[in-house]
Amino acid sequence: MPARLTRRRFLASTAAGLSVVAVASRAQVPKPLPPDEFSVPAPVAIEVHARPIAWFDNSDHDRVRFGSLEFRSGLVLTSSFRAFGGLSGLRFDARGERFISFSDKGTWFTGRIVYQGRSMTGLADVEASPMLGPDGKPITSRGWFDSESIALDGQQVYIGLERVNKVLRFDFSKGSTRASAEEVPMPPAVRKLPFNKGLEALVMVPKGLPLAGTLIAMSERGLDAEGNLIAFLVGGRTPGQFAIRRTDKFDISDAVLLPSGDLLILERKFSWLSGIGIRIRRIPLKSVMPNVTVDGPAIFEADLGDEIDNMEGIDAHVTPEGDTVLTMVSDDNFSMIQRTLLLQFTLVE
Repeated sequence: MPARLTRRRFLASTAAGLSVVAVASRAQVPKPLPPDEFSVPAPVAIEVHARPIAWFDNSDHDRVRFGSLEFRSGLVLTSSFRAFGGLSGLRFDARGERFISFSDKGTWFTGRIVYQGRSMTGLADVEASPMLGPDGKPITSRGWFDSESIALDGQQVYIGLERVNKVLRFDFSKGSTRASAEEVPMPPAVRKLPFNKGLEALVMVPKGLPLAGTLIAMSERGLDAEGNLIAFLVGGRTPGQFAIRRTDKFDISDAVLLPSGDLLILERKFSWLSGIGIRIRRIPLKSVMPNVTVDGPAIFEADLGDEIDNMEGIDAHVTPEGDTVLTMVSDDNFSMIQRTLLLQFTLVE
């Protein structure tokens, strides 16, 4: 890999707002930006530019298979709109076109992906708008930010706030992104999660699957007595707490539930020697229940030899041809030395 790329990615890693960077001294970690510096006061249409990513493996441009995934296409997204960036998650419609995304500064981003054949070529109809709290004011006005996770239940949109370990529910039938939030009651143990290592992934289980009606909430690096990742089952018939086995120092960054009933967990880690690494683990939903520790095999891994950045969001949709497509998005932390990437892969069963 070229030295310039290695240096750029290493700088991106050190500047990222990853919890794993906490191993460094405070003097080495960039000072956090004010919560509202990159938020928006009112809805506004914005333009987002897209540059195609021709390959995923920087050393083997012909390679398309990576574990259980096959690379389809990718985009590098940029915008002159100052508040664009910091994307921490996304959810698509059934066709994989219209999306809901959001920044960790409490800003919604909605729009649609433009395709040419099976490849993404750009974004259209993009709008930015503030997340509104129960009082109808932007959530940043009350010091709520670090919005890190998203789950959908029909028109109900759940957002997890990591720094304050709260979950908000927005009824999109009442004005879409103009809807005001209501706070979702969470188990008391959620409030005890470590600062900046709290709720990082949300999944709502639909009808017809085990745990139907349950909101699964996973921490980034809240650890139990055995060093495993703490997670919660909220609502449903069997609420409670469970754990996800932590291996190789990976932390959770997002998750998605496949129609088959398998839970895909997107994870990342950081090392001063090797930089950022990501992987996806596959865990059967039927194994998830209170008071157990679940585990599953890695189906995908990537590092700085590949076109990755601080990957924080994942979603899945099924094409008319029957392909299960995974989409990942990165959080650039509003840094000039990081990128907002949108990557799509076919899940090869």
